[in-house]
Amino acid sequence: MDEKAAAEAVLDQMYAMARAQFGDAIQTHWFYPGPCPGCGRPIDAMVIDGEQALSVNAYIYRKRGALIGYFLCGRCAARIHESAKRRPGRPTPLHATIEANLRAAYDRYRAATDV
Repeated sequence: MDEKAAAEAVLDQMYAMARAQFGDAIQTHWFYPGPCPGCGRPIDAMVIDGEQALSVNAYIYRKRGALIGYFLCGRCAARIHESAKRRPGRPTPLHATIEANLRAAYDRYRAATDV
């Protein structure tokens, strides 16, 4: 299975879980195809316990009822993991940047695909 198919499979699972938890508040899902929404760099692996891993995540865009899946580059993922160790459960300015970029990308996607 290639990376895109694997990411879609993970997003399908996340979507099913979000629908079970949030019901009709989640209407659709979409995978962000761009570079890192945190910094704009290409997506690359991060190292966790000596192993390479991709950081696959999801954001709920409540206004649109959309679950947006996305990858982070290794640098942004590491920044968020380090922050979570120091301040568990607290969002960072990087989270706000990621969410704003994902909302804008989804709105552009919808504008380009809606008739």
